[in-house]
Amino acid sequence: MVRTMSLLRALMRTARMIRPEPRPGDASWGLTPDEAVLLDAPDERMAPTLVAAALGEWEPAAKMLASTRGAAEWESRDRYVTRLASFAYARDDWLTHWLRAVPRDPDALVVKAELEVRRAWASPARGERLREIGPLIDAAAQGAPGDPVPWRIALDHARGTHATHTAFESLWEQAVRRSSHHYGCHVAALRYLSAQWYGSHRECFDFAEKAAADALPGSLVQALPVRAAFARLLSADSGSARTTSVQDDRIDTAADLAIRLSADYAPGDPWLAEVRNLTASVLVGRGRWEAALEQFRLIGPYATSFPWTYFSDDPLGRFLAVRDGVRLELAAMAPPRTRAGRGGARDH
Repeated sequence: MVRTMSLLRALMRTARMIRPEPRPGDASWGLTPDEAVLLDAPDERMAPTLVAAALGEWEPAAKMLASTRGAAEWESRDRYVTRLASFAYARDDWLTHWLRAVPRDPDALVVKAELEVRRAWASPARGERLREIGPLIDAAAQGAPGDPVPWRIALDHARGTHATHTAFESLWEQAVRRSSHHYGCHVAALRYLSAQWYGSHRECFDFAEKAAADALPGSLVQALPVRAAFARLLSADSGSARTTSVQDDRIDTAADLAIRLSADYAPGDPWLAEVRNLTASVLVGRGRWEAALEQFRLIGPYATSFPWTYFSDDPLGRFLAVRDGVRLELAAMAPPRTRAGRGGARDH
């Protein structure tokens, strides 16, 4: 069995290492060059929408979100709503103009709901702020009755307002009724069940493993167990508890499932970037260097803030440092080249 290694200790260890120079003939070990790696790069639909929003134009965002709603592209819709709310957190003039022009637009309302939940979570008066914006989430849900995204927002909102298990289960029922395998809603439920909030590591693993077993092939829900594994490794780092061999087995099984999910997608696919970044970090935490390197290869140029912001205010820098540390670990494990092997080609 792979020796248990503290996730934080493993990441810090690799980050402190001197970056290895690739050996002649090894190129960059199949990795994207550092200078070509991007952090949280938008996809082909989101990129021009963000450019337009930076110019104060809301129409492209409205068109994009309306298309996801019409086609029931709930996973894409959730990602786009989240990204637009993140942009609006720093600059919301375009969203203000949008709501002024079309006050009841369900797409504008769901972005506004996500934005205000984010602002409330960042506020010192979080509980009070969250309670105040409940009607805004209700309006977003009523504006698009079949959309699970407002219900995912409601689940995040409920966690911050200390909703009871019964109240949370009621929201969960509404969410899965609209999309039974929606990844964002499952992640929100996993957070609620975490040891950090209202559950335990066992409940997290039980929920994640059951959901993954019921998921469709290629579904992002299959990445839930590796999220539970990541939380468990972070908890071990905090000193709250030590992992047992049974928990170690669940962590490795979760990582193996995430590896199989990763194999279902093309190398460098931005859709799976966050899952691959997360999987790589868990594999590093378990000291599974070869498997971690393969995930870094598959990630290509798409680094994501999660999970690296848990370890550094510079997630891109941490991504690159850990990636190089994995390469150094493998280089140290490789048998040295023999003198004869290096010089044998000269005699001819």
